[in-house]
Amino acid sequence: MEQENEELLENIRRSIAGDREAFARIYDCTVRDVTGTVRFLLEDRASAEDVIQEIYIEIYKSLPKFNPARSFRSWVIGIAIRQVNNYRRRRWRLFRLLAKNQQYTSQETEPDFSGEVADRLDSLEVIRLVDNLPYKYKQVIVLRYLYEYSQEEIARILDIPVGTVKSRLHFALEKLRNISYTNAYSLGKAGESHGH
Repeated sequence: MEQENEELLENIRRSIAGDREAFARIYDCTVRDVTGTVRFLLEDRASAEDVIQEIYIEIYKSLPKFNPARSFRSWVIGIAIRQVNNYRRRRWRLFRLLAKNQQYTSQETEPDFSGEVADRLDSLEVIRLVDNLPYKYKQVIVLRYLYEYSQEEIARILDIPVGTVKSRLHFALEKLRNISYTNAYSLGKAGESHGH
């Protein structure tokens, strides 16, 4: 672990000095987490790819500010989430502008959960339930249960108080339980009515 940390710090130093191969090594060791996070939070795959590029530009520009006392992984995920948030804000402004001009046509896209994220979650049903949560709750669920960050780490990544993390987790889990219970109840009733 210490050797990996030294290699990482060396790659950071070299990247800051302009060594592209060193940054490629940083990319290689972080791309799986970044891609999984972005694809889980954004439904549109093309947009996700654009945001991932923006994330790595931001990581490169921010390397001189990285504090080696922090976890590099959580620092990178924090940048990823901020870039997703920025994208969502830009998209929302565009949506409002288009709506004002009445040129906007709604196009529903199917969520794309291919790749590593889906492999790490228990079932497609869980993914569907989480995907239906409001974005701010989806964020904390992804960080807590997909990446297994502590509530304190989530608070640092999202730059919000720990109490807010706790309340969002509580609300999200309660909402998931209610949705799950309602779906199970509906399926049970449907099965009963077709059974006789």
